Amino acid sequence: MKKSITRILKGTFLVSDDSFKNWRFIIFLSFLAIVMIASSHSADRKVHEIAKLNDEVKELRSALIDGRKQLMHLKMESTVRLKLKERGILPSEVPPKKIRVISQQN
Repeated sequence: MKKSITRILKGTFLVSDDSFKNWRFIIFLSFLAIVMIASSHSADRKVHEIAKLNDEVKELRSALIDGRKQLMHLKMESTVRLKLKERGILPSEVPPKKIRVISQQN
């Protein structure tokens, strides 16, 4: 046990006669580490993108609600009356009448 630990610490397992399989294993582990790091960076990038998009959705939703509020205010009868009064258009004194069309069949 002590010999194997000293071989690992000194690195003699990399230069011995049967070191080819050790090098293959080390290269394989290095490749797996690179793939794992790349995957982690990709996941982090996606998390940041999702957070940015969520913030944008919140801003757009807020703008939508504000636009709806302004529209509802502009559609109110009192607001329409004030805007038309500025232009000199007043409400009619005579109430509207229903027009009925009687169709004549030949």
